[in-house]
Amino acid sequence: MKLYSTVLLLFVSISSFGQSKEALEAKDFFWGANDAYKNATEIPEKWTNESAVVLYKNINYDFHKFGKNVTYKTSIRKRIKLLDKAAVEEFSEFKFQKRFRSTKGRITWREKGNNFVGIKIVKPDGKEIEIDVEEESVEVDGENKIAISNLEIGDIIDFYFYRLEPFKSTYAFGFDPVETTLNEEYPIIDYKLFIETENDFFINFNTYNGAPKLKELPTEKRNLRRYELSASDIDKSEYKRWFFPLLELPSYKFQVYFARSGKFEDRAMAFLPEREDIIKTSVSKEEVLDLYENRFRPNGNIGDVKDFFKQKTYENSTEKVTAAYYYMRHYYLTRFVEAIFAREANIMYNPFTNYGIPVFIQNQKQFVRHFTEFLQREKITYDVVVAKKRYDGSIDDLLLENNVNVLIRVNTPTPLYAELFGIHTNINEFSPLIEGTDVYLLSPTKKKIDVIKRGTLPVSTHLDNETKKDITVNLSDDFSAINVSSANHFKGHTKTEQLYERLLFNDYVNEDYAKYGTKNWIEMMRRKKDKARYKKELDALAEKLQTKQEEKFKAAAEADFNLEEFEDYTYTIDATGRYAFDSYFSFTENFSITNALLKKAGPNYIIEIGKLIGGQIDLEEKERSRTADVHVDYARSYNYNIDFVIPEGYTVAGLDKLNKSIDNDTGAFMSTAAVEDNILKIKTSKYYKHNFEPNENWSKMMAFLDEAHQFSNEKILLKKK
Repeated sequence: MKLYSTVLLLFVSISSFGQSKEALEAKDFFWGANDAYKNATEIPEKWTNESAVVLYKNINYDFHKFGKNVTYKTSIRKRIKLLDKAAVEEFSEFKFQKRFRSTKGRITWREKGNNFVGIKIVKPDGKEIEIDVEEESVEVDGENKIAISNLEIGDIIDFYFYRLEPFKSTYAFGFDPVETTLNEEYPIIDYKLFIETENDFFINFNTYNGAPKLKELPTEKRNLRRYELSASDIDKSEYKRWFFPLLELPSYKFQVYFARSGKFEDRAMAFLPEREDIIKTSVSKEEVLDLYENRFRPNGNIGDVKDFFKQKTYENSTEKVTAAYYYMRHYYLTRFVEAIFAREANIMYNPFTNYGIPVFIQNQKQFVRHFTEFLQREKITYDVVVAKKRYDGSIDDLLLENNVNVLIRVNTPTPLYAELFGIHTNINEFSPLIEGTDVYLLSPTKKKIDVIKRGTLPVSTHLDNETKKDITVNLSDDFSAINVSSANHFKGHTKTEQLYERLLFNDYVNEDYAKYGTKNWIEMMRRKKDKARYKKELDALAEKLQTKQEEKFKAAAEADFNLEEFEDYTYTIDATGRYAFDSYFSFTENFSITNALLKKAGPNYIIEIGKLIGGQIDLEEKERSRTADVHVDYARSYNYNIDFVIPEGYTVAGLDKLNKSIDNDTGAFMSTAAVEDNILKIKTSKYYKHNFEPNENWSKMMAFLDEAHQFSNEKILLKKK
């Protein structure tokens, strides 16, 4: 069983330590005299055909402190009956690490956390076999592996992971939030969650979609608090394509915050309950305003931005705000990129000395305060937008501050949106997962943010988010290879991942230097010999990265066409598209395909022309019966123009199968094919028209998905004249 499977998402690392005091405590905690589930073996008749059934799932979170010392325990136990070969294989191997260093609180290299694991097999006749994890595990490259031998259908595997994490903290600290469904890949007979805290630990917790409520349990101490969530008879969840489980399935969310005193509670970046003994289940808009009114007040030294605007004129505020965003992206971020790479590659120990005392914007708070300072000085009104991703529920269900997305809406005639910039972000670009959501808008009257109201974010269309490819195809003279030249264009959200994957640091920082006339990292060095030395090392780094990059892109192109290997692969960037959301990032690939797509048939040739539009979704039979709504990341379109040069002495047959048309409320797939002179011209368009479709529209989506998949399997015949 792999650690990163659904079963073990709670844990990053685990370990086992013989029979130490802590190990014995962990074992007794789950398998001791009070184990009420040690004889659980039976499953309901309705689940006898499942791959496996979870007899018992128990999750525990314990938070305690003594002085500056905090002890955080997390543990999980699962008792699972294996009913087929697939389940036996799934649980026949565990992977884990041993001790770990805590990343919480005040970091020290001395203090390490321990993890303990226990595994036992229960045979159908009741015989128990406990695995000696310490003895039987093998460490390879810092990771421990253990194989579970003699595991058979009908066995029960009973295992636990127990993580003990001590650290020191004298300030407010938020533990990692937990958001999960009750359902998993196997049905569950009995499910229990326990949380234990004491004074100075604050809890936000709520359940959704019919999950049971959290109940408080009696405890032996006044300052000790224990809570339980108990559920049973939980069906499995087959997580489907375009599925948001937290919106569909019984689930819970919680976070525990540690704050020792009132002043730390006031500084906590969280929506805390009024007291430790109150479980907070919701957040009002007034609490949102209270938390952010000071955090996002305009503030920052923007003298450099003011200097940039000297002797520059703009027709309107839209142009000016747009120019300010891109200049800030460069001045506060991309001009430091070379230094960041130099440090990471150990080219220079402290490469930032060249900049004096730079302003380097690295988080949302800094960005909002700087950008709104500029807007306020320019007398341009704005709102701070507080949003929540679609997969996490509506803004009315806001509970955890970690789930908040913040951006700025600039109130120009057509509003502009500005989010914390990355190296390639654009004005009017923000996470597609908050598009169309209801949000809170925080507005200032002067410098103080003191007004909050509701709003809705715009939604990009399938025309805004486009992948366009212009592909020219030639056969080699001896028909041994297919030569392809593909000009690829991406705009809107489709280009975001492409930019981060395909641009090297020198591709974009040099573009910014040229645009703004600023000095690069090398030019800022004082000594001539330093300039020569570090330029040589930085160029060598760029060349090394480019070599790796081309190998990666070749593999990506092969995967896109669902083919094994290309020959003579070349790659060039044509335009970066980094200064407007609706501009194209473009690059051209050239390669040859051998031993694929082309098959001789007597004097003729069969060509799998449909595969040139890349792999298409092939819906499995079980996906066709869907009860959940459909959530895609964003509306988008794919437009392909394919020019196939017909070899001299040949004609093309089979064009009727290349002309298709499905266009409905949810999307479309349309294609045309015609011969002009000696060129077969194929055009295809595939649209996802919305980022959400109700379940009743699923049949309409399947119609265009199936048509696209069918096209990808179509062939043409080159007939000898």
